[in-house]
Amino acid sequence: MKKLLSATALTWALISGPAAAEDPMNIVFTHHSSASNPFWQAVKKGFDDACGKIQANCQMIFTQTEGAIDQQAANMMAALAGSPDAILTSIVDNNAFDDILQRAVDNGVITIAVNVDDTEGADGNPRAAFVGQGFIPAGYSLGKKMSEFFPAEGPIKAVVGISAPGQNWSEQRGAGVMQFLEEYAAANPDRSVEIIRLDTGTDGAVVAERVGAYLNANPDTTAYFDTGLWHAYVAQVLADRGVKPGTVLMGGFDIVAEVLQQMEAGYIQVQVDQQPYMQGFIPVMQAYLAHTVGLSPADVDTGQGLVVAEDVPDLWELAKQGLR
Repeated sequence: MKKLLSATALTWALISGPAAAEDPMNIVFTHHSSASNPFWQAVKKGFDDACGKIQANCQMIFTQTEGAIDQQAANMMAALAGSPDAILTSIVDNNAFDDILQRAVDNGVITIAVNVDDTEGADGNPRAAFVGQGFIPAGYSLGKKMSEFFPAEGPIKAVVGISAPGQNWSEQRGAGVMQFLEEYAAANPDRSVEIIRLDTGTDGAVVAERVGAYLNANPDTTAYFDTGLWHAYVAQVLADRGVKPGTVLMGGFDIVAEVLQQMEAGYIQVQVDQQPYMQGFIPVMQAYLAHTVGLSPADVDTGQGLVVAEDVPDLWELAKQGLR
C-alpha cells in the first residue's frame, strides 16, 4: 500500500508539471472486444480519465466482432503506422501479436499488455509489463467461494463454460475453476463430483441458447460457472422458464448491470471483479512515467475481488457511473 501511495503521489506530481502540456503523448489502446461489451466501457472510462489527466492524445480501438483476433491484429498494425508513443493491448493469443509487438518495441514504442497477457508472461512476449487479473487464481477463488453454496450432501454436477475456447483469459479462468473442483472432489471422496467443460461463446443470445439447452437436458446440474459475464443471460432464460433462483448456482466474472440485476434476483451467487477502471487508468500512467522520466512499467494485478449478493447495493452507484 505504501508503494502504491508513493507511486500515486509521484504520478500526480508529474502530471501537474509542464511536460503534460508541452509534449502530449500519443497513446493507442487496441484489444479483442467490441464496443457492445459493457465491461470494456468501464475500461475505456479509466483510459479516458487517465488520458485527460496527462493531456494525452488517446484512442481506444474496438473490434467489430467480439473476440476477433485478426481484427485486433489489423488494428494494432494500423496504430503502429501512426508512430504512437505507447500502445496498450490485450494478448489473448500466445502467437498472434508477437511480431507486431516486437516491431513496436524495436521502434521505441512503449508496450504494455492490459486485461490479458501471454500465458508465459514476459518470456512469451516482448511487452514491458502486464496490468490485469491473474486468471487461474481468480478462477480458483470463484470455485472455492461457490463451494460455500453447494448443497450439504448429494452429488455435485458442475459445468464450466469456456466463453472463448483457445483464448488465454477464458481457458485460464476455466482451468482455475476446474482445479478447485478437482481438489474439492479429492477432499470429499464420499460425494460424486462431476466436472463438465462446455464451450459456450461470447454472444449473450448464443450462450443463453447453448447453456439453456444443456440445463434443460441436465436438470440435475448443481452449478454453472461462466468465464465471462454471459451467465447473466442464462439467468434470464431460467427466470423466463420459471426456474426458481438457486436451483442452479451460477457465478462468473465482471461487474456489469445485467449481472447485478441477476444477483439481486438470486440467480447469480458469486461474481469476480477485476476492476476494469483500473485496467484502463493504470497503464496510461505507467506509459506516461516511462515516457517522461524513464521509469520501467511494472506488472499490476488488478485483483480478484469476490462479490456476493449483500455487496450489490454498494456497487450499483459505481456501476451507474461506469466505474465498475
